[in-house]
Amino acid sequence: MAEAHQAVGFQFTVRPDGVDFKLSQEVIKNIYLSGVTAWKKKAIQFKNGVLAGVYPASPSSWLIVVIAMMSSLYIHIDPSLGMMDYFTGPLDFTGQAIRDCMSVQTRAVLSAILFATGLWLFLIYLLRYTLKALLSYHGWIFESHGKMSTSTKVWLCLVKMFSGRRPLLYSFQASLPRLPVPSVDDTIHRYLESVRPLLDNEQYNKMELLASDFKENKAAQLQRCLILKSWWATNYVSDWWEEYIYLRGRSPIMVNSNFYIMDLLYVTPTHRQAARAGNVVHAMLQYRRKLERGELAPLRALGTVPMCSTQMERMFNTTRIPGIETDFVQHLTDRKHLVVFHKGRFFQVWLYTGGRHLLPSELETQFQRILNDTSEPQPGELKLAALTAGYRIPWAQARIKYFSQGINKVSLDAIESAAFFLTLDDEPQGYDPAKSNSLDSYAKSLLHGKCYDRWFDKSFTLISYPNGKMGVNVEHSWADAPIVGHMWEYILATDCFHLGYTEEGHCKGDVNKNLPHPTRLQWQIPNECQNVIETSYLSAKQIADDVDFHGYLFAEFGKGLIKKCRTSPDAFIQLALQLAQFRDQRVFCLTYESSMTRMFRDGRTETVRSCTSEAVAFVRAMEDAGATNAQRLALFRKAAEKHQNMYRLAMTGSGIDRHLFCLYIVSKYLGVDSPFLTKVLSEPWKLSTSQTPQQQLNLVDINKFPKYVGGGGGFGPVADDGYGVSYIIVGENLITFHISSKFSSPDTDSYRFGQHIRKAMLDIQALFNTALTGHSESCGKFAVKIGIT
Repeated sequence: MAEAHQAVGFQFTVRPDGVDFKLSQEVIKNIYLSGVTAWKKKAIQFKNGVLAGVYPASPSSWLIVVIAMMSSLYIHIDPSLGMMDYFTGPLDFTGQAIRDCMSVQTRAVLSAILFATGLWLFLIYLLRYTLKALLSYHGWIFESHGKMSTSTKVWLCLVKMFSGRRPLLYSFQASLPRLPVPSVDDTIHRYLESVRPLLDNEQYNKMELLASDFKENKAAQLQRCLILKSWWATNYVSDWWEEYIYLRGRSPIMVNSNFYIMDLLYVTPTHRQAARAGNVVHAMLQYRRKLERGELAPLRALGTVPMCSTQMERMFNTTRIPGIETDFVQHLTDRKHLVVFHKGRFFQVWLYTGGRHLLPSELETQFQRILNDTSEPQPGELKLAALTAGYRIPWAQARIKYFSQGINKVSLDAIESAAFFLTLDDEPQGYDPAKSNSLDSYAKSLLHGKCYDRWFDKSFTLISYPNGKMGVNVEHSWADAPIVGHMWEYILATDCFHLGYTEEGHCKGDVNKNLPHPTRLQWQIPNECQNVIETSYLSAKQIADDVDFHGYLFAEFGKGLIKKCRTSPDAFIQLALQLAQFRDQRVFCLTYESSMTRMFRDGRTETVRSCTSEAVAFVRAMEDAGATNAQRLALFRKAAEKHQNMYRLAMTGSGIDRHLFCLYIVSKYLGVDSPFLTKVLSEPWKLSTSQTPQQQLNLVDINKFPKYVGGGGGFGPVADDGYGVSYIIVGENLITFHISSKFSSPDTDSYRFGQHIRKAMLDIQALFNTALTGHSESCGKFAVKIGIT
């Protein structure tokens, strides 16, 4: 606790006549304020827990029901139809002394209260299950954009009516439906359909035979087990997905798993590193307080359909702990410090004083003290964090052997229990239009840095650069990108529009020079451990040096103009990626696009297999000189509609890959060998794509403040000879692309692929323009926008 640093105010001396205690008034004040804050926090958490627990009802509604039942006693009407008599019966069997103290009227009042409470609880569950039944309907998502049927309008009204008023973050959790288990027939049919364009006739026939054998002989047993799990667990996928996809992986998580999120593209609120870090950290503490109290508003599609908030619970105070066979996620509560890394040294900084958050100006002071510190790293300290960047087993073994006792354990506990990890970097980064590779360098810094200056096991590492830019590196097992993106949008808006800076670029507020200085973490790292650290560093550096990254801003047109041509922006970009992939590699490949399933309880992601037969037909037509633009446009429409339908199926629980993944896990538990499932799960995703959402909170009007847009984020390559592509649709007129591959692959080049994407985007829009000239005023505007005649 921060108050522990005020121990200098507590002194005692031994005198001949006894012990003389001296306790400063400042210490007493800090202890008192800390206690008041703690109890206030517990009271608020309890209140909000009650509000979320009885939602969509409210505690006051219980009083209304009780008053209604009490009133019935005086007008001699029994709305319970005699049920209250059942409550008076048990009261007659109470002890003689108690029965003598209660008159007949008192027993009647108590029975009315008991009946009213039971009725109130029944109505709460009725409302919840009614809302759950309504939220299980997904027909609305399959309707054409801009067109809403009467039945969907009625459904939306009912959802709004049963959703109550002013929901808290976790209010809807009990009303969210469970993720359904698709039928085996549907999944296999969709799987075969997805691989048809990638296989020749002989390969496809073999896959059909494998699928048929699986469906006839083994699928039924595995499916029964999976259905049983779906009845018992809140989500039949998420726990296995976290364990087997993330935590059981023994390879380095740096680059291979962790992802990053960038700062604002065009705006740097201040160029003072300590000041920017002070504001951002303070904004994060405000966000954490709202999160812990459940006071954030739940995210809702169409402003009405709630999304699951479970992933947000582990955002702060969370660390992935290495193990020999599997890692585990450690989540703590109410931790009041963070750990800061700067030039090879680790510092512990307390975030509270006198029972309150440190102010931005106070945080700036603390960070500036660290920046001014000229002490040298202790032996082995400089590259210590490389243990989290290397292979998991050596890290787990070193943690047990060298960090399980003494000062090493104390220091490691400080890192792993911190609210989050902050790196004060010493090399400027950020987007600079004057430098062609500035986005590339910025992304690589956020993704892996120097391999020893981020604690890759923390839920996230906040990175502060000397030019005032910021960024985040995120461990992936506990949550997906939209969750961190939600927090990051709040932070940037709070930093720029609520906290602000002085004219000199400092944080606003008075400077408290009496704060105790940050504390250096102490280490005693033997030579054997230093060798392990160096080995981890070298393996991580080899991975980092192999990352070929290219980021660029596509500003020729954006979502606004694409939608005017009546097509989905996501489908447009995905088809452009297919065209770019074919032009780059001359073959089609299995393509991964991430889709969320958070309309279900504990939902995470599903895969959209974007390389469809319809997409292949469109790409071939684009490369066929004999095809007309009308034919190409018709094929584009068909492919886009197919993609949208697959995306909708994935969002509504009818995807392919999570079902097959869980069937595979069940087969391993039961010892059932399935060549079909083994083949499916071993197929490489040579093109892995993801769209990072922006404007989830709408805290900043980017039409009014067009420069206050973020650069989005990205991830490392998934396949050794493939591409990882993250794209962010920013407002109406900008799309950012983050492309990764490996230098070691002779077949890939991230810059080249980026050029193919740009040309594919322009070619598809030129197709709209030339095919519809004279028929669509909105599409004609594209010709002016991108200079096509």
